Amino acid sequence: MSAILKHREAALAAIILAMVAAIGAYAPAFISIPNIVRVLNDTSILAMLALAQMMVILTRGIDLSTASALALAGMISASLAQYHPDLPVIAYIGLAIAVGILLGLINGGLIAILGIPPIVVTLGTLAVYRGMIVVYGGGNQVNASEMGDTFQSFPKLTLFGFSTLFWIMLAVALAVWLFLTMTRTGRGLYAVGGNPVAARYCGISLPRLEILVYTIAGAISGLCGYLWVSRYGVAYSEIASGYELTVIAACVIGGVSIAGGVGTVAGTLLGALFLGVIVNALPVMQVTPFWQMAISGAVILAAVVVNARAEKRGVKLILPEARRAAGAAK
Repeated sequence: MSAILKHREAALAAIILAMVAAIGAYAPAFISIPNIVRVLNDTSILAMLALAQMMVILTRGIDLSTASALALAGMISASLAQYHPDLPVIAYIGLAIAVGILLGLINGGLIAILGIPPIVVTLGTLAVYRGMIVVYGGGNQVNASEMGDTFQSFPKLTLFGFSTLFWIMLAVALAVWLFLTMTRTGRGLYAVGGNPVAARYCGISLPRLEILVYTIAGAISGLCGYLWVSRYGVAYSEIASGYELTVIAACVIGGVSIAGGVGTVAGTLLGALFLGVIVNALPVMQVTPFWQMAISGAVILAAVVVNARAEKRGVKLILPEARRAAGAAK
């Protein structure tokens, strides 16, 4: 399994490099160092949200409310800056993350405690969280001139040419990788997604893991809410509308199985980068918005087909102890 996943990730990396080279041949400015850095910075928020979504999908779940949680956390954080512009930046970030954690707990609680399917819960909270933005903001938006310099300056800071967004994304990716590979709880996500019955016999609690992963997803969405609003300088109810589909697409392209139990941090990051390159390249190639959507959709369908074929060949990531438990249960 490890060799298969590495092969898939290597193939995706090769495709991205070939795509960048082809685009560079058409528009040489695309492969300039400043533009490559810009693409990586632009993709950072998508990558973080995709990592959060990957952990949810590993448990055979789905979070359709991630973009709505981002928007609500961003709006609340921006409103704090509107009325208290002199607070330290950690206050705005902390509030956004706290809001995200609360929203994630709501999702996880409804799914784990009440047993409602994740797609139903998060489809409902998607609309609820969007509506809460309108109620909270009174239908108004918070503009850059109202946020203050402290709130807006942090994501624009640079280190070695890369913005704070990129370095935060790397920190999140490292934390997720360590959690999934170095902790029993993280490995348990693969177990419950690969074989829920065997995982239960191993003493792994699915409800506990569901609450945990949706809470983590909410925290990352809240962080991204602050980063999104402070970077683009506006907070309103339609921020990142429909972005949850792009996040899921990044996971699928990166090899995360919608059926659960399969996915890696490296693959997810490559999936996000793949979409980031496409989004930045198509306007350069003077492709119309309609064809941009059509091409993106075709790429997603192709990724789903590849994943489906892999699963038919029995590609499934199950922990060794889950395998033994499954055999003992027969």
